[in-house]
Amino acid sequence: MFASLTSLSACQRSSSSSGSGSQKAASNSESSAAPSADTASGAPPTFVRYPGKSGAIEPWVQEQVELADAAHTRVLVYVGATWCEPCQRFHAAVQRGELNGTLNGVRLLEFDQDHDAAALKNAGYVYEYIPVLALPDPDGRNHGRMISGSIKGPRAVQENLVPRLQALLSGKAVD
Repeated sequence: MFASLTSLSACQRSSSSSGSGSQKAASNSESSAAPSADTASGAPPTFVRYPGKSGAIEPWVQEQVELADAAHTRVLVYVGATWCEPCQRFHAAVQRGELNGTLNGVRLLEFDQDHDAAALKNAGYVYEYIPVLALPDPDGRNHGRMISGSIKGPRAVQENLVPRLQALLSGKAVD
């Protein structure tokens, strides 16, 4: 466990953050969690990049939630950074289709830690580690259910992020 927490240091938020509301990365013992019924069918997971509008992010997230509801898909707010190894691995796995079938029916609303941190914080997305995957409220604000951080290395996606993400989508306790 100590080695896992040590490996998170490169993906710790560099901007000011509140430690009291932060989520910590941890290995999840539910690694055999099956995809929920919502994600077992449907389109492969996709990223929808935040267009970087000035001001609050909530209206854009709310619009995306409404579009996803109409398309019978799920929405997650995803926060990553180009310098974060687990973020790079997760992003590449989605783009290469490695999570097709596992996360079908999921639309990932992509935000960049280095550009969007202040707007995310204003919308209630408070975290210490990235990547962040959070279920938004219909109003675009943080639902309070999220995972934050991951281990580094080749096991980051399949053995750490995916089981925790499946638990989150299934309504089970995470982090």
